[in-house]
Amino acid sequence: MMEKVSAIIPAGNEEENIKGAIESVLWADEILVVVDSESKDRTFEIASSFGGKVKVEKHDYIYSALQKNWAIPRAKYNWIFLLDCDERPDEKLVESIKKALENPTCDAYDVKRRNFFLGKQLKFGGLSNDRVTRLFRKELRYQDRRVHAEITGFKKSGKLNGYLIHYTFKDWDSYLKKLHRYSIWGAEQEFLNKKSAGVLNILFRPFHRFIKQYFLRLGFLDGIEGAINASLGAYSVFLKYSILYHLKRQKDLEKEIEPKQE
Repeated sequence: MMEKVSAIIPAGNEEENIKGAIESVLWADEILVVVDSESKDRTFEIASSFGGKVKVEKHDYIYSALQKNWAIPRAKYNWIFLLDCDERPDEKLVESIKKALENPTCDAYDVKRRNFFLGKQLKFGGLSNDRVTRLFRKELRYQDRRVHAEITGFKKSGKLNGYLIHYTFKDWDSYLKKLHRYSIWGAEQEFLNKKSAGVLNILFRPFHRFIKQYFLRLGFLDGIEGAINASLGAYSVFLKYSILYHLKRQKDLEKEIEPKQE
């Protein structure tokens, strides 16, 4: 008998995607949609219209890992399948999940993603081995990191068949907002880790990112879309280290003007 699973979908200003995301996990025993309290569109209303096993809650969004870790304990069942609004599981993945839950031998399972950018699947530039952990036991949590947080605490992990179809691009406005947000969070995480940035980081790390993604990882084989994606990757690195430099500089200036204790 298959163990029951709760699908969790974090969402915010996703009225164009939320219906499709929910419909793609109707096979789950429960669907929990957690909507950012600051969401300004009809995401909450659309999700609430499903009723039945679809539960919708609002929660203040700070960063992704915190939102997911808040949602996980609120799920009803002992297994979690986590889905972002811009992702869809294909049929083979759904069947693989069901099979894994018939007799689970691992605490967590990861799956490959097929990433689409500007309407084209990117197969190179480091994306061919893009894997994410999305099926896991309820007691597990994401790392407390602002960006690139992973599920942690499992003893044994497995692999699922099939793919998560990941549509990374909706429009330029939302894409650039997300890129800027993640660059800021990345800089803040490095700052918390007591890292600093100088001219070498700001000038050469973006260049290194482009060379690695576009040439060494064969991003040029993805055509113009690959060039644009590699350039945006380099831009995000430039932003992150520029912001990190500014954060460290601000802290140093604050120390300089602190009144000396007698």
